[in-house]
Amino acid sequence: MTAFMSVTEILQFADDLVFAHQGKHLNDLQKLILKGVYQGKTYEEIAGQSKWSESRVRNIASELWQLLSEELGEDIKKSNFRSTLERVYIESFNNIYIGSNNNFKLTSQVTNKEAQENDVSHKPQSIDHDLTLAPQIINFYNRATELEQLNNWLFKQNTRLISVLGLSGIGKTTLVKKFVDLNLDKFEVVIWKSLHFAKSLELLIDDLLNICKQEAKETLDDKLTQLFDVLNKKPYLIIIDDVQNIFIKGELAGKYKPEYQNYQRFFTMITEAKHQSQVILISQEQCKEMNCLDESLYSLKCLKLSGLDDVAILQQMALKDEESWLRLIKLYEGNPFYLKTIANSIKNIFDGYVSEFLSDNELIITKDMQGNLQLLFDKLSPTEQQIIFQMSDFKQPVSREALKANLELSSTDFINGVESLQQRCLVTKIKGDQIRFKLSPVFQEYFANIYEEKSDHH
Repeated sequence: MTAFMSVTEILQFADDLVFAHQGKHLNDLQKLILKGVYQGKTYEEIAGQSKWSESRVRNIASELWQLLSEELGEDIKKSNFRSTLERVYIESFNNIYIGSNNNFKLTSQVTNKEAQENDVSHKPQSIDHDLTLAPQIINFYNRATELEQLNNWLFKQNTRLISVLGLSGIGKTTLVKKFVDLNLDKFEVVIWKSLHFAKSLELLIDDLLNICKQEAKETLDDKLTQLFDVLNKKPYLIIIDDVQNIFIKGELAGKYKPEYQNYQRFFTMITEAKHQSQVILISQEQCKEMNCLDESLYSLKCLKLSGLDDVAILQQMALKDEESWLRLIKLYEGNPFYLKTIANSIKNIFDGYVSEFLSDNELIITKDMQGNLQLLFDKLSPTEQQIIFQMSDFKQPVSREALKANLELSSTDFINGVESLQQRCLVTKIKGDQIRFKLSPVFQEYFANIYEEKSDHH
């Protein structure tokens, strides 16, 4: 499978669905509509490129969305046509090749694949994928650049260790799962593990060896040797989510809790030992070795996710005033989690009118956001908290000199603190005539409120 469905693949897949429903293929107008919608064109633009009127195009499109909705059992419309068909295509692919546990069944896929079902040469050589802990993707938004970056690192540069970093809710896990869904056929074995409930390295290695049908040896050293022998025999892709849970609270980013210190050795071995497999780490903060090891000498890469500048994020949230959506997205930095929670508030209080919400000219931090941000704040070291509180006083990006002048920190503590905040994706560096540092508006508002509350108590 390619990283994205092409126009040809979309048309073929839709044609299969229509044929299964009606016993006949797409006509020329239906194909033109699907191709135009795929390319983001309006009904007026599609009509302008054809011999049909806009009203005719709209009517046929409406019938087509209804037909596809009935065949798939989902509400298909112009705004979600492409994303839904891509998701359904992936789900049907999973069912055919790796025995997915969900109940989705596509009649047309069974019809078109009958010959292949009976011909083992068309199946992947291995079906040892363990995606039990991987999430199911419902919506996926514009991350084409990031998918291409992962594709390049894994398949062209054969990068052994990749860290995908970003704030909670930014879409790290969704991005990696989308990549996995699109490239399952390129790995003999894919294993998805989570450290949401943190476990020792020894237990994780036991899990991996068990999936690889190996009986784990006694000592951790022997288990590691055993695992890397397995990883050297064929290409595995191992994803480890929620890595931030093995780091200690109240310290600078990436410092391991004592009971999880062995993970540092394991991650370093991934880049140094001989094998033909790859590991993706998903985390809210960066591991020490990802920061200390030289990328030119070691096979590792780091991908930091920023927010999305895409109105499609809001299309499923039943909001009004579409012309105001981009302002809302920019205000909340394109973070899908922030946008989902604020969209609920806009629906409840402003009847869905985004322009009315924005007219108050105030950044609102919802209860869900507060809980999310409090967890993050609790992880910060005292030095980082000092720097954050000081930055919340500045409404614009601030230079290193101006920021340090207002803090009673040594140069060492200051530099380590700012660097740690960058590794947590809380602070970004802006290059220009003078290097400046920026705290996101959402954190600026949240931390300013905390600082005000603390000042009131004193």
